[in-house]
Amino acid sequence: MKNPEQLIRRGIHRNGIAEGAVKAFLGGITWAIIAIALLIFGRMIVDGAPVFFKKEAPFVDIAFLTQKTETLHIFDDAEGNRHQLPASEFHRWTGEHGEGAVFNEQTFAYSGGGIAGPIVGTALLTLLSVAMALFFGVCAAIYLSEYAKQGRFIGWVRLAILNLAGVPSIVFGLFGFAVFVLAAPVFTDTPSDRTLLAIPLGFTHLSFEGWGSSLIAGAATLACMILPVIITASEESLKAVPQGFREASLALGATRWHTIRKCVLPFALPGILTSSVLSLARAAGETAPIMFTAAVAAKDDLPWEGIKSPLALFSGQVQALPYHIYTLAARIPTSEYTERAQFGSVFVFLLMIFLFSAASVVLRNRVRSKLKW
Repeated sequence: MKNPEQLIRRGIHRNGIAEGAVKAFLGGITWAIIAIALLIFGRMIVDGAPVFFKKEAPFVDIAFLTQKTETLHIFDDAEGNRHQLPASEFHRWTGEHGEGAVFNEQTFAYSGGGIAGPIVGTALLTLLSVAMALFFGVCAAIYLSEYAKQGRFIGWVRLAILNLAGVPSIVFGLFGFAVFVLAAPVFTDTPSDRTLLAIPLGFTHLSFEGWGSSLIAGAATLACMILPVIITASEESLKAVPQGFREASLALGATRWHTIRKCVLPFALPGILTSSVLSLARAAGETAPIMFTAAVAAKDDLPWEGIKSPLALFSGQVQALPYHIYTLAARIPTSEYTERAQFGSVFVFLLMIFLFSAASVVLRNRVRSKLKW
C-alpha cells in the first residue's frame, strides 16, 4: 500500500487546478455582481447624498423632505441673473417684479419643491399593505400548519402559493385594478352607473362598483403580492416549533386554539417578523401594482388634508416614491436642473427602505431575545 500522505498530496495536487478554476469562476461572478451593485448604488449615493445632507445644522435638508412637489421654473431676470424657483416662489417673484421681468423661461415638472407627498404616500401604502398581508397571511399559515388535514389537496394549495410568489408584479397590478378598483363591493345609497351588481339591503345597497383608484386599493394589491412570502415563511416558522410544546399543552387540558395562541405563536413570532422584513422592502419598492390602483404623479394636498372623516383617508389617491422616481426618470429630461429631484428622491427612497428593514430587524431581535427554548 502506498503512503497515504503521498496519495492525498497527489490528489490535492491533481485536483488543485480544477478546484482553483471553480473557485476563481465562482468568485469572479460573485465579485462582478458586487462591483456592478457598488457602481450603481454608489452613483446614487454619491449624487443623492449632497441633496439630502447639508454642511450646516441641522445637517439635513428639511425643506426637501417636508415641502410638496412643484414645477421648477428656470429663468433670467433683466440683469441677466439666472433663477431656479419652485412654482410657489416663482409666482411670488412674478407678483413682485411682473411677468415682463422673466426671460428665457424653462419649466421642469415635478422637479421643484420637495418630496413630502411621495414619502407620506409610500409609508402609508407600505405599512397598510404589510398589516393586511400579515393578518391574512398568518391566519392562512395557522390553518395550513395546525388545522388542515395534510394531504394531496393541501400540497397543491402550497404549490399554488409558491407559484404566486413568482408572478410578475405587473400582473398583480392588473389583478388589483380589475378586482379592487372596478369590482370590490361598497355600501352606498346610490349605486354608480358602472356597478356590476347592486343588491338592495333595505337601508342601503351593496354595490359591486369598486373602490376606485385609492390608497386602500393600492394597499390591498400590494398585500396580495407579498402574501405568498408571508404565508410560506410563517408556516415554516410554525412548523419549527417543537411538537412537544403542543402535546404538553393539550395534555394539560388546553384547547387547540389556546395552545396555538400561547405555546406556538410566541415562539414562531421571530420567523414571522423575518418575513415581514422581506415584505416591507418589496412592498415599498414596487411601482407596477400601484400605477393602476393608487398612485398619482402630482397632488396638491397630503392624504389627510381636506378630508371630512378619517375613513376618507383610504379613498383618495396618493403619491408614492417609486412612481415619483419613475415619472422623473421616464418623463422628465435629465439636466443639471432636474438631477436634484431625481438623485435626491432615489437616495431618500433607499434610506427609507433601509429604515423600514432596520426597524423590523430590531423588533425581531428583541422578540427573539425574550424567547428561550
